[in-house]
Amino acid sequence: MTGASTRKGYTLYPLGWEGHSDDALCLSYEWSDSFENREWRPCVEHFLQQVVQLGYDVVPLSSPPFTPGEDFVELEYLVGGIRTTFSSDLLLSLIYIQPENPRVFRAVWNALGDRIGWEPAAPHTAPLNAEASPPATLTRMLAAFVREHWRAYASAAVMLSCIAALTVWIPRQVGHVVDALVAGGLQGTALIEQLALLVAAGLVIYLLRVGWRLTLFKAAYRLGARLRTRLFARLALQGPAYFQGQRTGDLMALATNDIDAVEQAAGEAMLAGFDGSQTLLLVLAMMTLSIDWRLGLAALVPFPLMALAFWWISRHLHEAAQDSLNRFGDLNQQVQESLAGVRTLRALGLVGRSEQRFRELAGNAAEAAFRSQRWEAAYEPAVGMTLGLATAIALAVGGWLVAQREISIGQLTAFTMYLGQLIWPMFAAGWVLALLERGRAAWTRLAPVLDAPLTLADEGRAALPAQATLQAEGLTFSFPNAKRPALEGLDLTLAPGKTLGIVGATGAGKSTFVRLLLRQSEPDAGRLTLGGVPVPQLPLAALRAHIAWVPQEPFLFSASVADNIALARPAATPADIEAAARLAAVHDDITRLPNGYATEVGERGVTLSGGQRQRVAIARALLSDSPLLVLDDALSAVDTGTETAILDHLRELRSARPDRSVIVIAHRLSAVMDADEVIVLKQGHVIERGSHAQLLELGGWYAAQWRYQQIEASLEAA
Repeated sequence: MTGASTRKGYTLYPLGWEGHSDDALCLSYEWSDSFENREWRPCVEHFLQQVVQLGYDVVPLSSPPFTPGEDFVELEYLVGGIRTTFSSDLLLSLIYIQPENPRVFRAVWNALGDRIGWEPAAPHTAPLNAEASPPATLTRMLAAFVREHWRAYASAAVMLSCIAALTVWIPRQVGHVVDALVAGGLQGTALIEQLALLVAAGLVIYLLRVGWRLTLFKAAYRLGARLRTRLFARLALQGPAYFQGQRTGDLMALATNDIDAVEQAAGEAMLAGFDGSQTLLLVLAMMTLSIDWRLGLAALVPFPLMALAFWWISRHLHEAAQDSLNRFGDLNQQVQESLAGVRTLRALGLVGRSEQRFRELAGNAAEAAFRSQRWEAAYEPAVGMTLGLATAIALAVGGWLVAQREISIGQLTAFTMYLGQLIWPMFAAGWVLALLERGRAAWTRLAPVLDAPLTLADEGRAALPAQATLQAEGLTFSFPNAKRPALEGLDLTLAPGKTLGIVGATGAGKSTFVRLLLRQSEPDAGRLTLGGVPVPQLPLAALRAHIAWVPQEPFLFSASVADNIALARPAATPADIEAAARLAAVHDDITRLPNGYATEVGERGVTLSGGQRQRVAIARALLSDSPLLVLDDALSAVDTGTETAILDHLRELRSARPDRSVIVIAHRLSAVMDADEVIVLKQGHVIERGSHAQLLELGGWYAAQWRYQQIEASLEAA
């Protein structure tokens, strides 16, 4: 599992690692502590050497030159005759492998994994889950980040030290120039040289300031990218139960404002703290040791009062900053809900009420932000009053010392300039405290989300055969605070290649069974197995890759129709996409769209009708190679004619794929009449079971519902 040595190496992750699709191949590498993209290339080369030793040919196709500062780089090779792209993500220390034919490349990957060993299964070992538990405090997190990126921070510190040295040198040099001018010993070329030296020092300071900003802010931005990636990865692993207790607006605020606050604490706060502290110490040393210690001590008399004011302001600023972030989350939530439900608001005439609510929340957010800024602004008067008082004391004491001929006018001038240079350290102290308090408030909100336990444990490692019998034995599940179980004692068996129909009244438990099958929830009792393996013992990625699920309310992404259909198979050809669309009886509708398959469907597929969205989702499921197809009332928004066409196409597909199992959940019984077995649920219990003909002969709920729907269809046709 290691590479060239114990110091440098990489780790393979199995297919479907950490929720990636079944085609996602990934290497994690630890080649060095730097972020230069040259560091990952030896890792790829060593990986390919292992592939060659397995007997596969490797031919390089492209190898772009090293360019400092790039975070994403791509190399192309022919691996076993398959064009393969290696992409580096230096922010996460990952290498993504994208073969043109993932299914064929799987043999290479599995063989290599068997040869050098897979990464241990513990979730905390995965880079996207780096640090299973985040540091408890912002200080610990920043300390760990600085240790990890010590080169960047050390470089910035050296440049800041040079700036500080030049900054304290300039007033001293100006004092010498003033004394020389008063004495009449500096003029002509010598004066020009001294002035040129001061200008050169100013230019060097400018260049160094640009340099440390580029170095330090780059590291801070990496922290922001890492935190956002970790937040997304953690949320992607959570089950539905977690999101039922969370608000979308709050989660969006965490990924934006809160992480920005933490990022600023790692960037601006670190640099201002270091630079301000260093400048303060150097300036005080020059004031007391180089000019006059009595004058220096006199000027420092007001500073304890400023420290007391800073403590008082910081305490209130932390509370105000946390309230501001919470208010922003409330505002985000209102915006998200209003935009998602804008059609409903318009239909019910509630736009005005929504606008009023938005104004209230926007006002609250603005007031909270203003309150936070007001406390932050309080630092400036404290600094100004302290420096004003210090200057007055210095001028009084300094004037007396000049009158006593104990210091020169040039020394007093230099001391006054040093007092002016104390403005930055004092303002830096206020700025650092403000940034750290905002960062602490943000980390207080962010850390619990990063550390939240997973509502569904993904600890299964059992292999799942391609053709697996689905079996439920005594399956029971209750929703929290429910008076009765949603499912109780459910028994069923679905062999490969068979079709199971599940029908029943609303609330009978049909979709609850699908939730348990997809492991969106865990059963209270009973067992659910695939191929004889309990579902919890299967990796979540493998389980969900085994199932193509079409919910009643499908989700379409803001992309083209073709992209939405090809979501499960990104490498699908246009012909494959069109064939799936024809099977779902949506091809004709797509061709009538402005740009055909290239038409953007808008957010959540807003430009399509409900029936079109359902059929696009069906096409997406049919395009996948999943052995089990689940239609969860997925034909509810289409007319009977379209339903008949889709069912006819499913029968054709079943002939072409005799090993594919199908579960059809429906209210219209015509959707399940061709099923090998139909079960009727009522209040979580199976009350009838059999084929369509057997259930009609039984004369129970199914037969009565069938007669009612047939009469209804006849009346509609008339």
